[in-house]
Amino acid sequence: MDFDKLVHQPTRLQIFAYLYRHGETPFPELVEALDVTEGNLSSHLQTMEEAGAVTVEKEFVDRKPRTSYDLTGEGEAAFEQHIDTLEALIATLED
Repeated sequence: MDFDKLVHQPTRLQIFAYLYRHGETPFPELVEALDVTEGNLSSHLQTMEEAGAVTVEKEFVDRKPRTSYDLTGEGEAAFEQHIDTLEALIATLED
């Protein structure tokens, strides 16, 4: 059984799970919800963006910059495949 290293890394797994459940999320909310540093989160989100797993939206809200992230269809599929792989692993251990 091979795990997708993009998804399996613990911090990125939390990001995938959060975005999968909550959809588009502003950067500060991710920092708070996942209890990670801004630098650490930014690094992981950049890796995910380069892999095509997340989209980045930059806009101004009340004249303040706001950056939000959301999973792409490819990102959702990668997360779902990871869950399937984990479930298959669990199934092999039950036999």
